[in-house]
Amino acid sequence: MAGGAKETPRQRMIGMMYLVLTALLALQVSNVLLDKFQFIDETLQNAVAISRKSNKQLLEGIKSMVEKNGNKPADVAVFKKGEEVLKVTDDMMGYFNTYRDNLIKASGGVEEDGRYKGAKDQGIVEEMLIGPEGSKSGKGYELEKKLNDFVAQMQKVADSVIPDSASGGKPKIEKIAKAASEYPIFKNNDDQKTKDFVYLSYQGTPMVAALAITSQMQSEALKAETAIIEALAKLVGINDIKFDKIFARVTAESKVVAAGTKYKASMFIAATSSTITPRMTSTAGGVKVNADGVGEIEFTAQGGGYDKEGKAEKSWKGSITIKTPSGRDTTFSVEEKYTVVKPVIDIQAANVASLYLRCGNELNVQVPALGQVYAPRFTCSDTEVIPGSPKGMVTLVPRAAKVTLTVYSGSDLIGTRELKVSLVPKPEIKFKAGGKELNSKVGGPMPRSVQCVAEADESFKKFLPKDARYRVTEVEVMIGRGKKAIFGPTTMSGPEINLNSAAANAQAGDRLILDVKKVERMNFKNEREAVSMGSMIFTYPIN
Repeated sequence: MAGGAKETPRQRMIGMMYLVLTALLALQVSNVLLDKFQFIDETLQNAVAISRKSNKQLLEGIKSMVEKNGNKPADVAVFKKGEEVLKVTDDMMGYFNTYRDNLIKASGGVEEDGRYKGAKDQGIVEEMLIGPEGSKSGKGYELEKKLNDFVAQMQKVADSVIPDSASGGKPKIEKIAKAASEYPIFKNNDDQKTKDFVYLSYQGTPMVAALAITSQMQSEALKAETAIIEALAKLVGINDIKFDKIFARVTAESKVVAAGTKYKASMFIAATSSTITPRMTSTAGGVKVNADGVGEIEFTAQGGGYDKEGKAEKSWKGSITIKTPSGRDTTFSVEEKYTVVKPVIDIQAANVASLYLRCGNELNVQVPALGQVYAPRFTCSDTEVIPGSPKGMVTLVPRAAKVTLTVYSGSDLIGTRELKVSLVPKPEIKFKAGGKELNSKVGGPMPRSVQCVAEADESFKKFLPKDARYRVTEVEVMIGRGKKAIFGPTTMSGPEINLNSAAANAQAGDRLILDVKKVERMNFKNEREAVSMGSMIFTYPIN
């Protein structure tokens, strides 16, 4: 990538694709997300093809200009270097294509509907591209060497023919195969900073995501080719070429967008000159024409009308009007199709399958496709909704056996999720004396005090520890001898029961009878509520 060079709309699109790809890799992979990886990969592949075609056309323009200037030796040398650049890139692109094809074949090939059979296969990616642990024998390491050699060759061409004083400066070709320590975002991350290029790119990565990552590398390689070809074009005065054909073109950052996100596209006259001031309109709304004659279009993609795969086909039309040398207006028309994808609501929690009644169920509700524009707002039937922090966190306190969570981003409805609600499992009551649990079958000496412990269900306690705090508050005590009660029944406060007065009347053969009357649970708000336990009678033989 040329240092300090202004990025084209297509390059900005590729950068956006890479950000989306990185975000998706951080999520649990569902079939819908795998489809999005494939959409990203296809978009990047399309961008690569367009860039290659554009660079080859520009080289043809260099050749024409060299011939027009009388085939001066210096100009001919520039054209030869351009051919060399394309040849180096051809070899690199050929390697990439073989690399991708081998990965697709190794993972099972392609389904009839165009999806990859092994789209979510992580094992084949690590086995083929990384290799056995510590061996560094996978194809990814061969790719790393190829990329490093490619960057070195391209920089050598730039250094050998483009002077520092050239318009725009000499391109600085940046390294493509970077280890984690070479990225600011990873170099201080203890989990990532020690990973080399291959591990960072492919460890734990589904096959279809590995393809998208590889496409991103191809786009980075194409940036290098573009930077050098454009610099070579300036050396022979290509900017002075008068094009004899004018045609309309549209570039979109993505043809697949989620409802509630921004659709962005550039509509422009290809080969336009500084003397042309085009007028542009579109059915999607106003068009902002910048100083370069490029029209910028931005609107919020509307959802609805989704098919069974959660996609809706949309389109918009535009017109570009310019004045020809004869002074007459000429209008060019364009039509651009795009696909609106129904956003995926991703709910993460310790127990997302089922909420617990009247408990503080903390959820992390994200809509990955919305990225930074996600402005969450929630409603939920028969439920107290408590917004949390960071963005997307929410606590639900359901009051019914089934509730419906509705997710918005700002004022835009994203979708709904029906959530099941489970009853809170009852605690287990244990009776202890001297730190040891009393055995109702074996019995023992008459205890002087008994601790009544209400222990929460382990899984419930793990999921919602703040809602799993129990206390026995009232116990009825009695000592039985034969068919008679020689002490009690007497109601005592729990959880610690003082039995000194009862012990004075007890003797071997009697029975200590404890009837738990009241149990309370403290919830996440530190509020107490009674727990219905039913009959909880404990009988302990006195030996």
